[in-house]
Amino acid sequence: MTTITLNDVNFSVNDKHIIKNVSTNFHSGKITALIGPSGAGKTTILKMINGLISPTSGDILIDDQSIQSLDLVELKKQIGLALQSAPMIQGTVYDNINLPKTLFNQKLPVEAASKLLDQLNLDTIDLNTNVKSLSGGQRQRLSIARTLVNQPKVLLLDEITSSLDPRSVREVEALIHKINERYNVTVIWITHDVDQAKRAADYYCMLKDGEVVTTGEASQLFESNNGTLNAFLKGEIE
Repeated sequence: MTTITLNDVNFSVNDKHIIKNVSTNFHSGKITALIGPSGAGKTTILKMINGLISPTSGDILIDDQSIQSLDLVELKKQIGLALQSAPMIQGTVYDNINLPKTLFNQKLPVEAASKLLDQLNLDTIDLNTNVKSLSGGQRQRLSIARTLVNQPKVLLLDEITSSLDPRSVREVEALIHKINERYNVTVIWITHDVDQAKRAADYYCMLKDGEVVTTGEASQLFESNNGTLNAFLKGEIE
C-alpha cells in the first residue's frame, strides 16, 4: 500500500497562485474524496501527482520517494488515471485494455486481459466487442479497468461519474470499492457529489482557493463544525 504526501506544495502560472502551501496526506490503501468548489485546485493537485505538471515549490512523495525524482515512465507505472470522458481508441475492448502496455512496447496476453475483466466482474464485456457499441457506464468501467494493467499503486479519478445515469454511478462506485479492496490501491477521487463522497470514500479533503480547508473521515462529512465546509455542503459556495 502507498501513501501520497504533499509537503508545502505551491503551483503558480502567469503570476497566478493556484495551489497555496498545501500539506496533506492521502491515506495508504484508502479512498479519499477530493472535494471543493470549481476552481479550487483539485485537478491541479491530480496533475502534479501524476507528473503532468511540477510544483512551483514544495515536494510530493509517493511513500518516501519524491515524485519529481522519478523517471516519468516509472511514475506512469505506479499511478493510474481515469477521466470523466473515458477516452477510448478506435477498435475493440482488447485494443483498449492493451493500450497501457503499448506505451512500453509490450503486449498484454489475451488471457490476462480476460482474467482482469473477470476479477472485476466485467466478464459480460467481450474482448472482441467494438468499443463504439458500449454504453457510457461500460466505457467508464472499461477505462478504470484499463488503468490497472500496469498494476499501479495509486489510482487518480477525476469526476468519473458526473455524466452517468444513477445505475451506472453505483456500478462504477462498486467497481472502485472492489479495486480498492482487491489490490489495496490508494485512491484519490475528485467528485462534486458530496453524497457520493460520504458513501464511496473513507476520507475527504476539501480545497478552496488553492488551500486545504479541512480533512476528515467521510462518514463524518455532514457532521463537521467547519463553517466553510458546511457552507459548501449547503450550496452556498460554488
